[in-house]
Amino acid sequence: MNRSTDKLTTTQTGVMIINYMLGAGILTLPRTTVEAVDTPDVWISIIISGLIATIIGIMLVILCRRFPGKTGFQFVQEITGSWIAFILGAVVIIYFLVISAFEIRVMAEVTGLYLLEGTPVWAIVMVFMWVGIYLNSGGLGAVARLFEIILPITLIIFVIAILLSSKLFEINNLRPVLGEGIKPVFKGLKSTLLAYTGYEVMFVIMAYMQHPQKGIKAVMWGTLVPTGIYLITVVMVIGSLSIEGMKTRTWPTLDLMRSFELQGLIFERFESLLLVIWIMQIFSTFSITHYAATVGCTQLFKSNKILPAMFILLPIIYIIALIPKDVNETFSLGDAMGNLSIYLFGILPTILLLISIIRKKGGKNA
Repeated sequence: MNRSTDKLTTTQTGVMIINYMLGAGILTLPRTTVEAVDTPDVWISIIISGLIATIIGIMLVILCRRFPGKTGFQFVQEITGSWIAFILGAVVIIYFLVISAFEIRVMAEVTGLYLLEGTPVWAIVMVFMWVGIYLNSGGLGAVARLFEIILPITLIIFVIAILLSSKLFEINNLRPVLGEGIKPVFKGLKSTLLAYTGYEVMFVIMAYMQHPQKGIKAVMWGTLVPTGIYLITVVMVIGSLSIEGMKTRTWPTLDLMRSFELQGLIFERFESLLLVIWIMQIFSTFSITHYAATVGCTQLFKSNKILPAMFILLPIIYIIALIPKDVNETFSLGDAMGNLSIYLFGILPTILLLISIIRKKGGKNA
């Protein structure tokens, strides 16, 4: 089954980046950034990280545009040679596989804690994996169409949840601004940048865009929308729970939703609805990373059998997902992958772009 004929619109591409970014990070970002910064100036770190992620994403797009119709797995060998390209391709595949496993493990942890108490992690993981492979078997177009349905629902529920939680907001919890100078803000850049992993999907899906020349527009929207959501979330969580109140909470965003209830509504406890929406977002990240890893495997080993490769990768994702013993080890795995993404998709594309220009590889339409 070859789905290489799927073509994505600019909007679909942007939506895929947004859905990729809005995975597990939204649930933990306030806590991890506060731990790093330890001042109310976390929101400044998020804005700066969003701008950095946008610039990195644009560099990746410029690189991919030099090789129209080819994924990174295909064009890197033109730049570096086959052996180096094979090693880099294998590392990227492993990266996508581990991210996929991490997301589905976080999804299982959150679901088991709030919705399906007492259900074994392996059972939740297995169910979501089979639903994911059903989606991915429909091709990239099917994935994009589902993402277009999920995102508006997510944004609507998010806005409602924020408006309802605004009653708990205290502006004094965000003061003083830069009370300890600019240094803490820079301390928070690393942990906030980890939440912006998602632009790297362009390494694969850029080849399937109808209008690849609009890739920069897709990346800018795909990064700026999560930046706005992250910024609002962190400001509301800090303003409602305070810096000290967040440090002891594993899922501060959900804890904020649990701290109020509205009598008489269908959902008196609003965090259940928010949780369902964000499980869909985490599922989105799992789906696209699984698909990207599958594309990488088929292209690296010069095969056109997408569906068998999907099934082969499934048990690998399952095993990786069950390796962490608890939530803390799961977070450590996510941090390690976030660090790898900075080097793999932050620094490396710039180096490859420079080499391709020097060696005159690729087209002139970058």
